[in-house]
Amino acid sequence: MPIIRPISDLRNNFTSISEAVHSDEQPIFLTKNGNGDMVVMSIEYYEKQLARIELYQKLNEAREEIQNGAIGKDARNVLKGLMST
Repeated sequence: MPIIRPISDLRNNFTSISEAVHSDEQPIFLTKNGNGDMVVMSIEYYEKQLARIELYQKLNEAREEIQNGAIGKDARNVLKGLMST
């Protein structure tokens, strides 16, 4: 379940927000006048999300290459080759 807090907590309770994003390992959604305004997250969480996005982009590129006729390699053979080196 997402953590939602008013944006005033960023000013008034910065330490508790900082502790929460690190201990809960999830972002905190901040609201302004009852509407979503911004998201605060730890650098670690942010970097994990960027890595995940990059992986999905690479998988999508590979899928498009295969759909356009590219010949792939057998994963078992590639793994065997990696393990023998």
